[in-house]
Amino acid sequence: MEGDSVILHTDVETNQQKEIRWYFYEIRIAQITEDLSFICTDVQCKYSDERFRDRLKLDHQTGSLTIMNIRTTDYGHYELEIISSILNTDHQRKVSKKTFRVAPHGVLAAQRDEMKRKSVKEGESVTLDTRVIKNPNVIKWYFNHTLITQITGDLSNTTDDQCDGRFRDRLQLDHQTGSLTITNTRTTDSGVFKLQINSNYIHITRSFSVTVTADLTGVYAAVSAVLLLLVASAGLFYSCKWHSRRNNIMRKCADQVNVEDSSPDHTDSLLMTPASQTSPTETNAANVTPTQARLWNQITEGAS
Repeated sequence: MEGDSVILHTDVETNQQKEIRWYFYEIRIAQITEDLSFICTDVQCKYSDERFRDRLKLDHQTGSLTIMNIRTTDYGHYELEIISSILNTDHQRKVSKKTFRVAPHGVLAAQRDEMKRKSVKEGESVTLDTRVIKNPNVIKWYFNHTLITQITGDLSNTTDDQCDGRFRDRLQLDHQTGSLTITNTRTTDSGVFKLQINSNYIHITRSFSVTVTADLTGVYAAVSAVLLLLVASAGLFYSCKWHSRRNNIMRKCADQVNVEDSSPDHTDSLLMTPASQTSPTETNAANVTPTQARLWNQITEGAS
């Protein structure tokens, strides 16, 4: 799959072979000798091109070939040629060949991007899909370089309980595909999950970046409730303050009226005015003293 690393295994030891060569469509792309006196990859090899520049790596002990950051142009047939260091009865060296086919597994670019980067909310489940080749020998899953689960060709597997324990009872491994599902995710599950697949001389590695974000729904609801309570408390406080002020003014007004009503001069002035000379409206207006008018204005201003 594009962007992954693929290892093509020789299953031999370099020091037991005269020479190991790798070809891509008859173009030699890598070579290593028994005594390691000559090692080349890609452009270092004669007649090779720059297709794999800085993306090939040879294992000095086995001669296995690693293709890094694989591209669509890398898909095709690779041929391994092993020249034995032992001569046969005809004094000839045995030459064995093996062919590898590297091909995509029907995954589009958009699907690859989605598959390799996963983002979920805390408590949700997330599935890391392998889209593996058929009949893998071994599939292993790592979290930040720690083995958390694996499955073998005979369907025997170790669980997270036997490995790290971080994901206890929260991992589901598909025995047919090796896909991994993480249930009831936590923010501590954020990190890099690495997949390793071994099958028929091919070793594939793949990484998944998983981000688990905290669910803040409950926090937002609590904050909203507190804000509403503060607003209601402030409104109640100002309402009580206004009513207290109004009651104080009315109490002062009543006390003033009582004092002025008991004044002799005011009583005598009312008795000296003939009833026929004063209308009801004039009488009411005459009864309002300047102090009462001032207090009444304070009440009406406080109400507004």
